[in-house]
Amino acid sequence: MRFTSAVRKVSLGMLFLACLWSASAVMAQDVIKIGVLGVMSGPAASWGLVNRYCAEASANMINAQGGFEIGGKKYKIEIVSIDDRNDPKVAVSGAERLIHEEGIRYIIGPNIDPTSMAIVPTIEKGAAISIPYAFSKKLFTPPAKNSILGMIASYQAGPVIYKYLQDKRGIKSIAFVARNDSESLNQRDEGVLAAKALNLNIVAASDSYETGTTDFFPVMSSVVSSNPDLLVISGAAPADTPLLIRAARELGFKGIISTETAQDAKVISELAGDLANGFISVGGASTPAIRSSYMEEFIKNYEKVAGEWNDEAGTKVYALEIILNTIKAAGPAALTDISLFMKAIDTFSMPNPYLKDNRPLRYVGLGDFTQRRQISVPMVVTEYQNGDFQTLFVGEVAN
Repeated sequence: MRFTSAVRKVSLGMLFLACLWSASAVMAQDVIKIGVLGVMSGPAASWGLVNRYCAEASANMINAQGGFEIGGKKYKIEIVSIDDRNDPKVAVSGAERLIHEEGIRYIIGPNIDPTSMAIVPTIEKGAAISIPYAFSKKLFTPPAKNSILGMIASYQAGPVIYKYLQDKRGIKSIAFVARNDSESLNQRDEGVLAAKALNLNIVAASDSYETGTTDFFPVMSSVVSSNPDLLVISGAAPADTPLLIRAARELGFKGIISTETAQDAKVISELAGDLANGFISVGGASTPAIRSSYMEEFIKNYEKVAGEWNDEAGTKVYALEIILNTIKAAGPAALTDISLFMKAIDTFSMPNPYLKDNRPLRYVGLGDFTQRRQISVPMVVTEYQNGDFQTLFVGEVAN
């Protein structure tokens, strides 16, 4: 009995030590920290929160498989998120914290031109790379090199949407209304240039509204009175979009409404309902018809993190995926030396894990930026109908 008891004690002791060793091994696993910096509060909160939820859901999937392998070693992925509140000053302090306090070299975000431009000196000085969801060409055109566009730009999607509606719906006239900030006004100006190139009749292009507006009837009354075939709401934030649509429809507008910014179907459904039917926007880059099984798995994990699916996540899932795989291609030293990451950009290519056809996932942008500073996210254009987005067509940036 005493012998058996002693053996049992030894066995339990060995088991305890084994557990301690296993726990310490997990704790000792090398970690890659990835930053998420974006707007996570206020009317545009959906944009930054989707970035965060995508990164967290993807990290959970990777960590559940033992981590991400680089140079024969597996790393745990840790996501560090900061809300920049759509404020350039807060974005700068957030970038400084991520780089200098957290030791992060790769940042997903920010979400608009002012915040993305504001952090450029910080990421350049701190030897970091950001993947913003902003459209200013200054971010991606030489001498700039530390920013990589994470989605389809408005000036890439706009001409494609206008041409489609010109050919398929017979539109001949177009009007623009924009939020009065640099990014939205820039999107409007790019849209106007695209409309001119298609010989569309521009009947309004100077109307704007202030950030924080809740009564859109005055500005929409002016635009609707021009009676365009297509009304473009440039740079519309997800919380503003349904209110803009509702105002236009209740003022009697019967034409098509579109935007080149990603939107939230649930918010549109709650605030505009059937009045939004026929609304056209750039959607998430993963429609049910083209999703791979890996994408379906990601969607389940995203829903666990966020509580529900957001179509925009089909676009923003790409950031973490391409960051990690480019580091892997460049080698372990690229974890801290972004110059190696930059060298790998031009030749990097892998099968797109989120699409059935495994088309290449790579860097593009030569045509617009004269250098590869854009992720080759599929261009999915959607139409809102009865509470959800339906796919109109799928395209891509050529080079």
